[in-house]
Amino acid sequence: MKKLVFATNNAHKTVEVSNLLAPAYEVLNLTGIGCEVDIPETGHTFAENATLKSSYVVENFQLDCFADDSGLEVEALNNEPGIYSARYSGVRNDQTNLEFLLQKMEGVTNRKARFKTVISLMQNGQNHLFEGVINGQIRQEPVGTNGFGYDPIFEPEGYNITFAEMDLELKNKISHRALAMQQLIAFLKG
Repeated sequence: MKKLVFATNNAHKTVEVSNLLAPAYEVLNLTGIGCEVDIPETGHTFAENATLKSSYVVENFQLDCFADDSGLEVEALNNEPGIYSARYSGVRNDQTNLEFLLQKMEGVTNRKARFKTVISLMQNGQNHLFEGVINGQIRQEPVGTNGFGYDPIFEPEGYNITFAEMDLELKNKISHRALAMQQLIAFLKG
């Protein structure tokens, strides 16, 4: 069984991916390899940030690794918050960031937005990138209690509910992260 690191501390995410890749891969997370560093995300794109994380693990732990970076891009705001989604207002607080975004969107009629995830897989000395995008629009006000971040104001195309109104099973089938992860898994199983 080959070892593969998922550059996350989220145990739930790790188990989910582990189940999808068993028995070919043993999926470990940052905690599982003893990585206690908050890997800096100093890139200017999702791909750069994901690659910084996966490269860090390969260089410091000599294990193949994949990492993701994602965020919300709002067309009318020149694709902000983008890579700054988690700290758009200047602080790492979901509610504060959501309110800050809604303030910037006051009076704006173009509500088009998309969630984007890029996964970097560093394997056998090569970097492979996988991208998932889901288009939608920004609601005028938050609705729903599921999810996190901007989920209460993001309504995906083809649905009349926000991510925060969806059950986890549906969101995990259609989300940007799910789409990128499906590509990664197909590549690894191929």
